[in-house]
Amino acid sequence: MLLPILFYRAFRFLLPLAVLATIYLYFYPLFHGCAFPEPTFSSPADAARSLNGNAAKVPINVQQATVAPFRLLAFGDPQLEGDTSLPDTEGARFPDLEDLRTDPNHVLKKIATEDLPRLLQYCRKCLDLWGNDYYLAHIYRTLHWWTRPTHVTVLGDLLGSQWIEDKEFESRSERFWKRVFRRGSKVAEAIMDAEPGRVVEVLGDERTWSRRIINVAGNHDIGYAGDINSERVERWKNAFGKVNWDVRLQLPLNPRNDEVSCPTNSTASPELRLVILNDMNLDTPAWDTHLQAQTYAFINNVISSSRPVEDRTTFTILLTHIPLPKESGVCVDGPFFDYHEGYRGGGVREQNHLSETAAMGILEGLYGMSRDASAPAKGRGRNGVVLTGHDHEGCDVYHYNAQDGSGWKAEPWTMAKTLNVAGDSERVGIREITVRSMMGQFGGNAGLLSAWFDPQLGEWRFEFANCALGVQHIWWAVHVLDLVVVLLAAVALAASIVEARTGRRDRSREEEAAVDGEVEQRVVAEDGDACTNGKHSRTGSSGNGNMYSSGVGLGTSRKRSQRQED
Repeated sequence: MLLPILFYRAFRFLLPLAVLATIYLYFYPLFHGCAFPEPTFSSPADAARSLNGNAAKVPINVQQATVAPFRLLAFGDPQLEGDTSLPDTEGARFPDLEDLRTDPNHVLKKIATEDLPRLLQYCRKCLDLWGNDYYLAHIYRTLHWWTRPTHVTVLGDLLGSQWIEDKEFESRSERFWKRVFRRGSKVAEAIMDAEPGRVVEVLGDERTWSRRIINVAGNHDIGYAGDINSERVERWKNAFGKVNWDVRLQLPLNPRNDEVSCPTNSTASPELRLVILNDMNLDTPAWDTHLQAQTYAFINNVISSSRPVEDRTTFTILLTHIPLPKESGVCVDGPFFDYHEGYRGGGVREQNHLSETAAMGILEGLYGMSRDASAPAKGRGRNGVVLTGHDHEGCDVYHYNAQDGSGWKAEPWTMAKTLNVAGDSERVGIREITVRSMMGQFGGNAGLLSAWFDPQLGEWRFEFANCALGVQHIWWAVHVLDLVVVLLAAVALAASIVEARTGRRDRSREEEAAVDGEVEQRVVAEDGDACTNGKHSRTGSSGNGNMYSSGVGLGTSRKRSQRQED
């Protein structure tokens, strides 16, 4: 009885902990307050109010709801590892066993000190890879269910290395789709293959966007400028989509045909423009100049197909991998460039940020910002935001130009708001958000970006929030605890069943022994009576010795009969 009681007590002690831990793990967005930021409007006044009397009426649906019409769930740098990260598999197979007969002492010592530890390390790493996939999958699945995004993106470095062979690339790609982002899908090729600006959809009409994964190519996926080649780009395209493409998402028309105020230079419905850009080969030298030319041609096509810079009803969201340049100390990753040797082309081998020159193609080209205050829209450029990956620690900065010849600068977003740099009309600028990595050692993060149209301002607004699960050890600990509780319950139940069956058998044996004892006592008593009667018969008769033997036979017969009856 002691063993079942011990297991049952351990089960009762751990069960509440397991239940609480499991509730936390599967509802962690609730406990962390993770949600897409709610829209805030300049005024609760009628959405048709004009902007300083200088506005045109456009029939669009901009009801001041509590849920933003565009909600982007963003993940950074999952970096799926694979076979290349495993220890030496050949050593884990005990290759020295062949010499066991010739030198057993040496072989056994080597197995114990080298091969066995290597095998254990190999098994541990395999388990770690398996657990890491499901840890990342848990983050995606839980947040997707809890927050209900309209769009999802992974901001580069989906895989752990650009140098892996095609077979390993296919294996990791399969894990990405079938395990980590299960039930997710690539963006339709018809959208990605279209010319920039050609694909226009009504925001919210196509519900499949919530399951489409907008994949951004990273350096660990296709390489830096010095090692990107057409083969890597092609296999990336086949598995995850094109490296450069865009889509325009317009606000839906209002069925009631309500009119709201938009600037007079706006001729169409307010729209969001998603631009997915491969910025790995913006800097030089590049190994494949043809691929680099394609990237710059794409940027030029996006610029030429954009609305006028003065049109504030357009909001451009740039999704790319390498962050814009910034001074040391602004973010964890400071400025850094490294180049290949000359015999390998001398191209970019590694970089933390884009160069100033490459960044100008984005800030002054794609967004149309200008250092000249006399430029269109006073140099303010297009409204928008930049989302990047690469820096695993994450960062949130505001890039601005005071138009006084001092050039571009970057300040942490919180400081820019405190110093009113972000709200200064004398400065042009844009916010860049580097989403912290979703890898376990960085806390399992995800970015939540909400965007909505403010009819009072006549332009788009957005807010961003971060949500972190915690290190991967939390996921492991909860599931190990759940497994222990289940095993304790199973063992306690099994021990109770065995104990019950053993107890029944013991009781049966005791009952049988008791019955046998009673029978023996009755038989002995009857035999004693028979013996007494036999003596009396011998005394009263004339030497008939058969009476005694007859009495013994009768007692034996009664004993057998009694046992059979019992």
